[in-house]
Amino acid sequence: MSARPTATRLARAVLGDLWLAGVRDVVLSPGSRSAPLAMALYAAERAGDVHLHVRVDERSAGFLALGLALGSGAPVAVVTTSGTAVGNLLPAVMEAHHSGRRIIVLSADRPERLRDTGANQTTRQAGIFGVFAPCHDLHEDASDDEIAASVADAVRAAGPTQLNLQFDGDLLPSSAEPDTWWTRPTFAANAPFGVRTGGGPSGSPTGTVFEASPAGRMARLGYPAPDAEVLTNGPRTVVVAGDDAGPAARLLAEAGNWPLLAEPTSGARTGSQALRTYRLLLATELRDEIERVVVVGHPTLSRPVTGLISDPALEIIAVRGTAGVATDPGRVSRHVDVVPTVASADPPEWFERWREADQRLAARIDEQQDWGRPSGLTTARVVAQAVGPHTTLVVGSSNPVRDLDLMADPWPPGEHRFVVGNRGLAGIDGMTSTALGVALGRPQARRSLAIMGDLTFIHDTNGLLISRGDRRPALTIVVVSDDGGSIFATLEQGDRQYAAAFERVFATPHGTDVEVLCRARHTAYERITDLERLAEALAEPQTGIRVLEVPVPRNDRRTEAAYLRGLATSLPL
Repeated sequence: MSARPTATRLARAVLGDLWLAGVRDVVLSPGSRSAPLAMALYAAERAGDVHLHVRVDERSAGFLALGLALGSGAPVAVVTTSGTAVGNLLPAVMEAHHSGRRIIVLSADRPERLRDTGANQTTRQAGIFGVFAPCHDLHEDASDDEIAASVADAVRAAGPTQLNLQFDGDLLPSSAEPDTWWTRPTFAANAPFGVRTGGGPSGSPTGTVFEASPAGRMARLGYPAPDAEVLTNGPRTVVVAGDDAGPAARLLAEAGNWPLLAEPTSGARTGSQALRTYRLLLATELRDEIERVVVVGHPTLSRPVTGLISDPALEIIAVRGTAGVATDPGRVSRHVDVVPTVASADPPEWFERWREADQRLAARIDEQQDWGRPSGLTTARVVAQAVGPHTTLVVGSSNPVRDLDLMADPWPPGEHRFVVGNRGLAGIDGMTSTALGVALGRPQARRSLAIMGDLTFIHDTNGLLISRGDRRPALTIVVVSDDGGSIFATLEQGDRQYAAAFERVFATPHGTDVEVLCRARHTAYERITDLERLAEALAEPQTGIRVLEVPVPRNDRRTEAAYLRGLATSLPL
């Protein structure tokens, strides 16, 4: 232990600049090479300066960081040791890239001179995430200005960033006294971002949560905000609100008196213009009358919507999202940086036809449900009704988000509901950890809920592997359990002619005992077979993490989907 303690200096400098930039949540997966970061974080948590979350599984750690960033709106750091540990973050980094979530990977590394030498746990991990995250490869002799510039780029980015930290000197502090491992930094008077001085624990916290929208980034860099395009009245218009569209989509639909086709995680499925059954109505003659579409956010839930926004015969306007990308799968739209406005509202006839059809179709669907037993649709309906004001709901991919899309009535606006999911790449990876992170990132929520399928839940049960010293949020997870992947039944491979292969390579029945899994993770569990009991359980006081498993059939999903389409196409308009 004779080398200079420059590893601890680099770790404290990076963490200090992150703290100055507003980072208050850090996820840590333990390891030896990352010890300089771990020790400083222990002391920072002890001083009350950061929330430290320790997870042994790096993949779960990555998605916990993603959920924290999604819930809090602030950048979140995740720390790993060197080697394969860094690679386990790739799924979360990919999702963060496509959804515009600011997670900052602090990957501890061996020094550059050991690369390609066969040294233990040493690989070329700087830049491992490729196009999904820019990388700053920092060595121990990096100057304060280099470190500050790298951190500034990371917190201002529209997505994830890797700060690869080459630790070569002593990995542990020179003193065994924790109070010396971390000193809360402060800004120097009149100093630019990132210049540190040695402020102590009594210094007042400072920090900035940077706006990551395209317009927000332009304003932050000194450019004038782009003017919103003013749309003309006349063309029969619908507004499509995909994931993370925000209330601007609702406000545009209200201003134009246009139908609002809003997904559950859009942040716009509120108010008088939002339609519950829009994806089924796109199979009716109303679809043929659309002349213009405004796309806000990232719509991904249904083929009818994808077909609509890819139609070259229509005028399509797509707004760039947080990640700087406009959703334009058909490459037919005109891209804009901000949501357009409209000079005045259109006459009511166009919207009224959609509204009346939506109300009649929704009533038909509800009348056809067996409310005496849970199904995917009825469970989603009960969960949607439990989402009151100031409630958080995290929705898993696959069937649950689509069932919610069909069964959730639009909520009243302005009541601070927060409905989110991992829709950047729409995978089932890390969903439990994401839900935990969102709940931890929104302590102001009155209630935090999640709904996901059994495969999604089982895929990330390590998300429930929480050490005794870590906070557990108040979160109720509804696991819609059909013993397999029923979403495939609604796709081409679910056709009867492929039945012999379907169960083996798509449905994948697993027979897992969810109760035993929960018991192994010290998590409260209840099996629910009655919708009334489900509603009661969702309304009960929350005292920690609780799993409600709701068994549902999956052998009728293909028939159900065809029947629902038939209800729509037979609807008199």
